[in-house]
Amino acid sequence: MLNALVGERVAPTDAGDCTRIVTWYSYGLSYDVSATLMDGTVRPLRFRREDGKFEIDMGGLDSAEVARLDVVWPSSRLQSVTLIDTPGLASLDDRTSLRTRDFFAIEEDAPSEADAVIYLLRHMHGHDAHFLEAFVDHSIANASPVNAVGVLSRADEVGAARTDAMESAARIADRYAHDERVRALVVGVHPVAGLLAETGATLREDEAAVLRQLGALDEETLGLLLLSADRFVTPDLSPVAHEIRAELLARFGLFGVRFALRNMSEGKLDTAAALARALTELSGVSALRTVLEGHFTSRALALKARTALASLRFAARALEQERPGEGARLLGEIERVEASSHELAEMRLVHMLLAEMVTLAPEQRAEAERLTGGGTSRARLGLAEDTSTDEARTAALVGVDAWRRRSANPLATLEMRDACEILARSYEGIYVAVG
Repeated sequence: MLNALVGERVAPTDAGDCTRIVTWYSYGLSYDVSATLMDGTVRPLRFRREDGKFEIDMGGLDSAEVARLDVVWPSSRLQSVTLIDTPGLASLDDRTSLRTRDFFAIEEDAPSEADAVIYLLRHMHGHDAHFLEAFVDHSIANASPVNAVGVLSRADEVGAARTDAMESAARIADRYAHDERVRALVVGVHPVAGLLAETGATLREDEAAVLRQLGALDEETLGLLLLSADRFVTPDLSPVAHEIRAELLARFGLFGVRFALRNMSEGKLDTAAALARALTELSGVSALRTVLEGHFTSRALALKARTALASLRFAARALEQERPGEGARLLGEIERVEASSHELAEMRLVHMLLAEMVTLAPEQRAEAERLTGGGTSRARLGLAEDTSTDEARTAALVGVDAWRRRSANPLATLEMRDACEILARSYEGIYVAVG
């Protein structure tokens, strides 16, 4: 999944100890890998890329000795974001799961180092909801799921990798997204086939050539090959060596192999470039990137501010134990910043909409989402970029007036009045900023 988001194979997918350690992937001008030990010592590590795979040599270190790994990579997609890969919460080894719980401070009243979460799930289990509730509870300026996005991972494996697997996964994700409990915890749930996306971003011409060779087989033989994963790698069932077919299966998965061969045999995808684009689009990763840009990247500064304020709040509570006066003053300043920050107020509004604490008509909800979704002033107003300044300011004033009138409705709930005031202030900010 991480490789799919970056667009190249920067994360080991079968690296043993690496999968049990919290690993940070950040941008740099050169390649570098290091381990931070439990005592704070930083040790550089050797690594290599072979046959497109990235492998880290732990140099004899046991995973229990390592607090975190840092991978620095000159990828353009890491310039605007640092990605943190954590072990699974339901790992067979409890110590591995504990690393993730400690990183997110699940059992403690302490802030996490992560500003936002992309949460991968196969099915919505109890521990999934518990984690998301704990992460949301650490948010400040009222709990908000705006910093958590759910992903139905390995979506291509739904229904035994049938040809309609992605459509089935989309229906399951939509059902999760409309579940009342899930909706209050994440912005949405999106189906993604990470393996397809990774392969689409790193597809080689020799792989496409082998697929073309297999696609040229007669329909009966091709049908036998695609019956199951075991049948696909059966020796002597194809002129292509079964070892090569096994490598294709590892790269594409059964669903990806079926998709590629069916389309190639029908002449729809005849080049590596065309197949790579189709796999990327089919995987759902492009749609996920759009969601992340809209909900995370556009709010990056506000999300970082929330994390910083959460850390200050934690420090202030600790200070209160020794110096009550100073701790109380610091908490007061934090409250003042939270109350005066309109960016945090907009994030609170997103939470209220997602949790259905506020119910708006469809067109009003779309307006609220556009207004708080980031982008240029004119885009937030729903106007073309070449709209004149006077027209843009007039539209902003119309918005201020409309939401202030709704706020004045004596029958409106406290939450509705709060939402209307936030949107009116958003229009006022756009009026000042437009130029």
